[in-house]
Amino acid sequence: MKSLVDHLSQYAAYHRDPRNIASHFIGIPLIVVAVAVLLSRPQWALGGLWISPAVVVALASAWFYLRLELKLGVLMTVLMGLSVWAGHALAQQSTLVWLSSGLAMFVIGWVIQFVGHHYEGRKPAFVDDISGLIVGPLFVVAELAFLLGIRQELKQEIELRAGMVRVNPNRAAV
Repeated sequence: MKSLVDHLSQYAAYHRDPRNIASHFIGIPLIVVAVAVLLSRPQWALGGLWISPAVVVALASAWFYLRLELKLGVLMTVLMGLSVWAGHALAQQSTLVWLSSGLAMFVIGWVIQFVGHHYEGRKPAFVDDISGLIVGPLFVVAELAFLLGIRQELKQEIELRAGMVRVNPNRAAV
């Protein structure tokens, strides 16, 4: 199994333009919540708990993150739980509200992602490796930690492999 540094370095190689990274701070959370919203119907009662496809995906994601690292894994599990909570709240609304909010967040999130990758001049990481879809949210959390001055040793390890974030990005030819 790849390590935390392996996954984040591979993903970071596709994200060295600060405008692209900034777009991920908006686009990825929108996509994650949208998926939770869209997968929150149907729901089944299981031992007094309500289970949906969103819960199953969140639990599988949490298991992935916790296997990579306990600290970030716990944080990601909490964030996934909040996304599922929001998804289930919207799933309780009318079909129109549930579906339109989920689809709108999903489409807007991906548009923002593709705008960011336009600046990067490179396709999204998941095109070459589907695991980029699960690593993306972790990348956003790690980048936020780096901005807050946390986990600088992890940042240095990633930059050794993927290179530094460009200071003065020029618009890349697409």
